[in-house]
Amino acid sequence: MKVAFHKKFLVLFCGILCLYTHAQTKNDMMLVNGDSAAANAAKEEKYVSYYKEGLKLIDSSDFRSAIDAFKRSIKHKKDYFEAYLKMGYCKMQLKDWKGAEKELTKAQEYGPNDFETLKLKGITYFMLEKYQDSKACLDSAVGALEVERIDDAEFFYYRAKLMYVGKSYKKALEPCEIALEINPKYYEVMKLKCEIRFAAKEYPYALRELNETIKALPEAKKDYSLYKLRAQTKFELKDYKGAVSDWNVYIEGQPGDEESYISRAAARININDYTNAIVDLDEAIKLNPKNHVSYCYRGLAKGGNKQIVEGIKDLDFSIKLKFDYSIAYVNRAALKMAAKDKKGACDDLQKADSLGNNMAPQLYEQYCK
Repeated sequence: MKVAFHKKFLVLFCGILCLYTHAQTKNDMMLVNGDSAAANAAKEEKYVSYYKEGLKLIDSSDFRSAIDAFKRSIKHKKDYFEAYLKMGYCKMQLKDWKGAEKELTKAQEYGPNDFETLKLKGITYFMLEKYQDSKACLDSAVGALEVERIDDAEFFYYRAKLMYVGKSYKKALEPCEIALEINPKYYEVMKLKCEIRFAAKEYPYALRELNETIKALPEAKKDYSLYKLRAQTKFELKDYKGAVSDWNVYIEGQPGDEESYISRAAARININDYTNAIVDLDEAIKLNPKNHVSYCYRGLAKGGNKQIVEGIKDLDFSIKLKFDYSIAYVNRAALKMAAKDKKGACDDLQKADSLGNNMAPQLYEQYCK
């Protein structure tokens, strides 16, 4: 009986021990799993918190600090494509286009077919003048969004810029119109439309677009490049006084631009304001003493002011700087004719004709035969 009792007791004890051990093991596992879950939650909380910190820094335009925050986020989650995307965006704001390309490539690796990634990468490629790559990214972005209408004006702006660079001027106007439907006050698009019209030689349309864009822009945000483009447009439309007026505004705001003095002088020559044209060309020559165009125009202006000898000297120097500058030979021929040097004038016209000048044959036929 004793032995049996002890056996029963031993079996009961072992059973209790097993139950206790199993319960203890289960509790231990729960603790371990709980700790692991807590650790993962803490880790997740870190990469998310760093990411959120980066977003706040972007809102404050502190892009360098934001990049540091996104780096810390990635350290806790290597494949966090949103952090790479935002880091790429920050580098774009800092004009670090190579750096942006690197981060956006990583974002695309971990989050393929994301519209924003493809769009920003397309813009980055555009700024790096990798136009084929830019087009490929922007085209891919259309499929990535999987909606009938893209409500992103910036996307259409860069589509238009790509077409403008590729000289597809008429096609470029369509994405401009879409961008302005989305954002009617998108100034860069309005300006691009003006540039497209001018490049396409649609000067009346360009002038209308320029007038509207300049009017829409607040005085405090005056863009002098628009006045430059409008001056060029008015010149093409033979509104030389209007061109001079716009060049005045541009030069006042952007002094020291050699091209602007030459262009204003050309407009002044066309309205017989030779004295002021010479002043402009003197200024241009101070800025660049080796520009053959300045001497050619000044020679013509001096001829208009009946300073024939001085004018011929300027034209001689223009030809010395550029021996195949055909218009300088035509202008010198005019001054030599005024100086009664018909042979010299006709020789210059023949030279201009040999250089492919379109006016020279007609003038030679009229004055030399």
